[in-house]
Amino acid sequence: MERPATAPRIPEPLALTAGEPAGIGGEITLQAWLARLESKLAPFFVLDDPARLRRLAEALGWPVEVRAIADPAEAVEVFERALPVLALTSPIAGDPGRLDAANAGAVLESIRQAVALTQAQRAAAVVTNPIHKAILYEAGFRHPGHTEYLAELAGLAEAPVMMLAGPSLRVVPVTVHLPLREAIASLTARDILHAGQVTARALRRDFGVAAPRIAVAGLNPHAGECGSLGREDAEVIAPAVEALRRDGIDASGPLPADGMFHEAARRRYDAALCMYHDQALIPVKALDFDRTVNVTLGLPFVRTSPDHGTALDIAGSGRASPKSLISALRLAEDMAAARSTPAQPSAAYTKER
Repeated sequence: MERPATAPRIPEPLALTAGEPAGIGGEITLQAWLARLESKLAPFFVLDDPARLRRLAEALGWPVEVRAIADPAEAVEVFERALPVLALTSPIAGDPGRLDAANAGAVLESIRQAVALTQAQRAAAVVTNPIHKAILYEAGFRHPGHTEYLAELAGLAEAPVMMLAGPSLRVVPVTVHLPLREAIASLTARDILHAGQVTARALRRDFGVAAPRIAVAGLNPHAGECGSLGREDAEVIAPAVEALRRDGIDASGPLPADGMFHEAARRRYDAALCMYHDQALIPVKALDFDRTVNVTLGLPFVRTSPDHGTALDIAGSGRASPKSLISALRLAEDMAAARSTPAQPSAAYTKER
């Protein structure tokens, strides 16, 4: 969707984390800054090592001036001429494509600082570059990923929810990084209800959808075919849908998943609640892989991320596409603006009716 010239602006810059230094985070950050005017990006700063980004820009032959800043407020003035970088205290070692466990401290410091600055209203939102969890686990990281770590930093009592947002589809997986057998066994009406409630609140607050419509996917073929193809749809999913309706949410389902994602069907809802990881991610990535964004719902601050990994195999080559990061930056700006002016709908990723 074309971004309108009157898109709401935000006074504070966006905080972008370094991500895994051996991955493509650095080069897509450089490319996003180079595309700042064409993509109409709000000012952002990156929490990283300025010297590392300078070396990377020089190695790739990209005309990026990297400017170290002492405070996020400087980023707004600097952004037009240079990429603002708030230096980390933790060292970053190694080269693109070569993992080094010594970088775990810098990766986690970058996330912590971005969250702290956003919570202190010195940054408008958190945008995270991809991390490599195996390296963090070696350093004692105990969380499954970004989402759970952000929830701890935010002090949340309830679990946040992952959304994948693309230009024509938003999906929310109820179960996420579980083997399919475990995902089915662990699925509960309570979890579906929670995901639906958090999604509805976020659609209103962050996406400017006044009356959210949520389509709930069935688990089994044909949503169980009246029980002949599985009882979960009738015994687990249907009660959750009824509970969402009692809560005042316009929810429909369980719906056969094979008929939910074509163009005409997508016009009938604002987000699709899916029962497991691939049921959600396959359609949204198939529709627009490069511009799909990972959004964490239910946090007290805005957090978005590119919906791809560290791509160690091409890191440092300059071949990585910055499109998902650019989309994540744009969506973070629009969500932050929607929170500050709830009456205005979000400009990016607002589904056409």
